[in-house]
Amino acid sequence: MLLREELEKREYDILSEKAVKSADSRGRRDPEEPCEMRTEFQRDRDRIIHSKAFRRLMHKTQVFLAPEGDHFRTRLTHTIEVSQIARTIARSLNLNEDLTEAIALGHDLGHTPFGHNGESVLNDIHPGGFEHNVQSLRVVDVIESTAKRRGMNLTEEVRDGILGHSGSYMPFTLEGQIVKISDRIAYINHDIDDAVRSGVISIEDVPKSSLDLFGMSHRERINSLVIDVIRNSEGKDAICQSDDFRTELNHLRKFMFDNVYKSNLVKREEDLAKVEVVISSLYKYFIDRPDRLPEDMQRIAREDGIAEASKDYVAGMTDRFALSIYHELFVPKRWEHKIF
Repeated sequence: MLLREELEKREYDILSEKAVKSADSRGRRDPEEPCEMRTEFQRDRDRIIHSKAFRRLMHKTQVFLAPEGDHFRTRLTHTIEVSQIARTIARSLNLNEDLTEAIALGHDLGHTPFGHNGESVLNDIHPGGFEHNVQSLRVVDVIESTAKRRGMNLTEEVRDGILGHSGSYMPFTLEGQIVKISDRIAYINHDIDDAVRSGVISIEDVPKSSLDLFGMSHRERINSLVIDVIRNSEGKDAICQSDDFRTELNHLRKFMFDNVYKSNLVKREEDLAKVEVVISSLYKYFIDRPDRLPEDMQRIAREDGIAEASKDYVAGMTDRFALSIYHELFVPKRWEHKIF
């Protein structure tokens, strides 16, 4: 039987001196008795996987609104791909794979329904704005509570990595930095895959310089980008790409924004207008009627304010649940088949 103490010792024996050891974690906000079998980062990973917020990712949009077909990415499949890429990099650099996995699995828990379009709407109407990485941290700190515990009470290293996976803030652990670059590698490449499958672009539209450097196929591009990160980060105090790979990946990202993420073929104006109506209407409805919020959200309203609770509730919805609630609250039965 392999006990936690033996796992912790194994980390000291095997992992790089630059890896975060679970026994050296900065700890949790509320101290807990350690698990007999699992390290602290393994416990964090398990709490995230078993959370309601994680399960809801399967019905949240990645890029394509209401795609027709079984093979388009969702927020959950994106999360799994990020985890796979990040674990590969962490393992090759001899860093803490459990910490890396926990951060990767939790990084997008705060995403809204309807992808970044839902995020944009909440950012416009909620006081103080809305950022999905900040909301992801709020999910694990506050929203995913039990009768005995507010939030998941994760370790500081996992919380920091979740917050720093996007934006200008850089996580203080190398494991968190791995997730930050893995997120970009994953979404740019799998969004190319989905965009080509849907006919929005062809592979010939992708910048030739990117295909020449990274590879023609999805597999080749992921592989070359991962290997570049590993080779350029070995023995360093930061997770790095080579200059040419970093520059070209930024070029490819700009191409995706110009030709896919903002494309009318992906998100028609009328669909974006519907997203704005649904998100803003639900948000305002629950601000005006906090008694209609679920019991756990009413608790948050009492502690953090009605606007915060309304934002938390709407942001946590899946695409289909948001549409269902909107229909229930705002669409007369005789109209519903004519509007959506």
